[in-house]
Amino acid sequence: MHLTPREQERLLLASGAELARRRLARGARLAAPDAVALVCDEICELAWDGVSLADVVARAREVVRPEQLVDGVASAVPALQVEALFPHGSVLVHVDAPFGPASADGPGAVRAAGGEIELAPGRERATAVLHNTGPLPIWVSSHVPLDRLNPALQVRITAAGRYRLDVPAGTALRVDAGAEREVAVVRLRGGS
Repeated sequence: MHLTPREQERLLLASGAELARRRLARGARLAAPDAVALVCDEICELAWDGVSLADVVARAREVVRPEQLVDGVASAVPALQVEALFPHGSVLVHVDAPFGPASADGPGAVRAAGGEIELAPGRERATAVLHNTGPLPIWVSSHVPLDRLNPALQVRITAAGRYRLDVPAGTALRVDAGAEREVAVVRLRGGS
């Protein structure tokens, strides 16, 4: 049997989720890897079934209750992301606080530093126009190179090289069916 890397990752995720389900069934608490695998597996299955993105995110927060976790997991996992296949295409699903609010001082707590953070410092920036020629909205994730987007999304950019959206990691933007959207882009590292 020949599997693509994406199919291999999906099966590995499903295997981790099954381990988590077995542990929960016998009353054991979940560590971060088990809990993340279970939530991500549920996200992928909901997406496969055509549940809306907003409902997927809301339901993802209900998969594992805080009392089902080993101490510190909620603090160690302030957010999670998984690329899920919806009927209209792949979407990076981002879920903040998947296991409820984390303690600000608990194990694994994440504390943001003050001040501004420059994204992709020193990289060339440009502007691109995305035109959705398809019948459905298309979401473009922060990490996807513009030359690897859904073919229904035409990209016009005057700069040479490979680019991605100039937005924070884990975010995405929507281009409605038939719409054009001007976006800021940043050159990929090594993107000639």
